[in-house]
Amino acid sequence: MSTIEVAIIGAGIGGLCAAIRLRAAGVTSLVVLERASEVGGTWRDNTYPGCACDVPSHLYSLSFEPNRGWTRPYSQQAEIQAYIRRVVRQYGLDAVIRFGQEVGALRWDASAQHWQIERAGQPMLQARHVIVATGPLNKPLLPKVPGLDTFDGPAFHTSQWRHDVDLRGKRIAVVGTGASAVQVVPEIASAAAHLTVFQRTPGWVLPRRDRPYGPLRRWLYAHVPGLQTLVRWRIYWFNEWIGMGFLGSARMQALLRRLALQHLRRQVKDAALRAALTPHFNPGCKRLLFSNTWFRALQQPNVSLVTQAVARVTPQGVVGSDGRLHPCDVIIWGTGFRATEFITPLCIYGERGEELSERWRAQPAATRLGITVAGFPNLFMLVGPNTGLGHNSIIFMIEAQVNYIVDALRSLCRRGQATLRLRPEIQTENYAVMQQKMKSTVWSSGCHSWYQNADGRIDTLWPGFTWDYWRQTRRFDPAHYEGAPR
Repeated sequence: MSTIEVAIIGAGIGGLCAAIRLRAAGVTSLVVLERASEVGGTWRDNTYPGCACDVPSHLYSLSFEPNRGWTRPYSQQAEIQAYIRRVVRQYGLDAVIRFGQEVGALRWDASAQHWQIERAGQPMLQARHVIVATGPLNKPLLPKVPGLDTFDGPAFHTSQWRHDVDLRGKRIAVVGTGASAVQVVPEIASAAAHLTVFQRTPGWVLPRRDRPYGPLRRWLYAHVPGLQTLVRWRIYWFNEWIGMGFLGSARMQALLRRLALQHLRRQVKDAALRAALTPHFNPGCKRLLFSNTWFRALQQPNVSLVTQAVARVTPQGVVGSDGRLHPCDVIIWGTGFRATEFITPLCIYGERGEELSERWRAQPAATRLGITVAGFPNLFMLVGPNTGLGHNSIIFMIEAQVNYIVDALRSLCRRGQATLRLRPEIQTENYAVMQQKMKSTVWSSGCHSWYQNADGRIDTLWPGFTWDYWRQTRRFDPAHYEGAPR
């Protein structure tokens, strides 16, 4: 059985970026394993009404392959997915992508110094290096409430949208008021006989400046060299400036609070409803939301806001914590994802047979810059622990990580080594620095969010500016690793 040089798991933006850059660096023995029948990752899976990106369009494309055809400041799902498909065609990635590849486990073979890749219903695959690009937001989170499976009607998560369910004239319950719910509720409210929105905690909502581009602006972006790059950098540095509020600036947090409250006052005149929609935590502690239509949708005559948690589900509907039954025909769960389960259900067994998710359940999710893990040689991750963002584009982080991985493989080749092992002391030091920085961020200011694990620890987010992450990943340092000869 021949051994592939690099196997990439996942054909979302991260996996595709890695494949493009590795091929450009001369890696010809390469495969991308995708469990679905289509590329795109989260933008393939999330097709609910109103699905769109909350990162400005000009930041949400690969820097070396900008999309000069964006039609609006915040791109919608179909437009992003079309861009991803175009990238695949332009770079000939169909030649290296294998669809229908359900990877169940990775096992390190110390004697052969490579990874054994177990795939459902298929022969074992061998690869010297593996890049895990499965993404953090692909495991739907459903609340642990009694009666979840007893409901008589359709019930589904926003990321698993049932397009076969006609919502017109139905009584609909939407549970959750996060980013997905803020987008979907305004889209479906007018069609419903009645829509009940369950809000456990209100979020900070900022205006969404999303007027579609006119013909002249679209022509300029497509034909004027450097214009889109200039706009991209302007947006990037503006977002880094806003990021000061996430990293402890009381002045920036006050500005965000003022903007959000002004937006709320302009759109909601009823004092009681305004009070119910006003958060009691610092802006950014939970994910910031962007919408011009959310507050308006909640004030439609056929929409009710229930400001309490769900206690249980019955065949007839949803019961709030006050014991009141809210009858409904359809339940839509807008309850987010299990973001702290970084690689599940994939099982990765390292040098000593230790499984990585089991380690991270018992210990902190310590890594080197979210990319490499001690005890797991030749394994790289994209958007791993402590690399998520609250203020800028994750594609910037992905490109920085891919640059680091390409440089690491070049370093191995130059030194004639086959195996790359992260030094445990480097990992320990890196994690300690992350947690020390995290203490001064808004995410540690007292709210409970999906950024935290069961122990309240925040292993999901990068506690700094993205330019600093780029600086730290710009060059691979072999001193942080041990190598073994070929």
